Amino acid sequence: LIGPEGAHLNISGISGLAAKTSYAMFLLKSIQDKYIRVKDEQDEGAEDGSVAFVVFNVKGRDLLSIDEPNDFDGDTDKAEIVKANYKMLGLSTKPFRQVKYYYPYSTKTKSNSCVPKELFNKQKQQKKAFQYKFTYEQDKDTIDLMFSNVEDSTQTMAGIINQIIDGQNGFDLISTWPSFIKKLEEQCEAGNTSNPRNKEIGVLSWRKFTRHIKKSVYHNPLFTDIDESNGEVRIADKISEIQKNDMYVIDIAKLDSDMQGYVFGNVIRELYNFQLGEKNYSDGKCPPSRIIVFIDEMNKFASKDTPKDSPILRQILDIAERGRSLGVVLFAAEQFKSAIHNRISGNCSTFAYGRTNAIELSNSEYRYIPSVYKNMMTRLKQGEYIVQNPIFRSLLSIKFPEPIYKQFK
Repeated sequence: LIGPEGAHLNISGISGLAAKTSYAMFLLKSIQDKYIRVKDEQDEGAEDGSVAFVVFNVKGRDLLSIDEPNDFDGDTDKAEIVKANYKMLGLSTKPFRQVKYYYPYSTKTKSNSCVPKELFNKQKQQKKAFQYKFTYEQDKDTIDLMFSNVEDSTQTMAGIINQIIDGQNGFDLISTWPSFIKKLEEQCEAGNTSNPRNKEIGVLSWRKFTRHIKKSVYHNPLFTDIDESNGEVRIADKISEIQKNDMYVIDIAKLDSDMQGYVFGNVIRELYNFQLGEKNYSDGKCPPSRIIVFIDEMNKFASKDTPKDSPILRQILDIAERGRSLGVVLFAAEQFKSAIHNRISGNCSTFAYGRTNAIELSNSEYRYIPSVYKNMMTRLKQGEYIVQNPIFRSLLSIKFPEPIYKQFK
């Protein structure tokens, strides 16, 4: 899955029935167990590699208690059976370890997360939970990510972004989001093209740009000053602190699709720059040799319909094509594999197919799969997958046990 012979996993299957998230988390649990065991036993190969995990929570409260044990609704018999399966597989029966949760900052008037208040307070007391924000001074370079779903064939949006990042037209004098919005509104006033630098970008383009920025930033508590004493952080800063066996859960479930894309793109960019060595570790800490990123509903960010000049798509393609050499491994899940950009699915070494309908199986992506396996895919149950990897000469039919961490119904 993450060794030199392979990188990137794609999981597909019908929503709700294929248990895509559960299978991905089972694999992540297996990998964490293996690396923690190597560290605990202090084997000779203990320093040969290390791994950390960044997981995006995209559905409700799905992954917000992965460090707590599964109570199986009080069914002790079922609990014993599941634990026996984990032991048989050489895995621990403990939930995930070294977990930290990053929630979008919320206020009493605007809630950006589904986390229950009592759960958040408990995690915060244990120093496991933080709320993230974005500051203008440090995050203006990522404004382009807000336009990942906006067609920009004339490159006017890109031109405006370049002016902002370069500090032209007075943008170098700005340090907060409200003053940024105010400056944009000035640019939208009729007649502002008297400045020679502005002649190439018309007022209508500035207005379009401002409308889009306001939709994300205006009155959104994510874009306010950071109070570190209250557990508020920048995700980018926390990425540079990630250690081996750490599991970061980044909650984006309640954000709208544009903001989900912005947060996802922001994290991916930071991870990529970090592994390229553009960001440095402090305090002599050692970065993990591999970082696994898991995202469900990949079709939101890298479908065949995503604009070609989307900065998020470019980022994901870069990881798919060069990530293995940098130690960034992508685990992605979606309902229909055929909807994903060809250059992403083409660079995955492992595919896992859950229950899939016959219409999807008629797509060209499945033409090399023998019909006997296609027929099996239409009848798979929860907890069953068909796995494809170049190491195996034929496809494998597998089962995996239920999650060992707490489940929300």
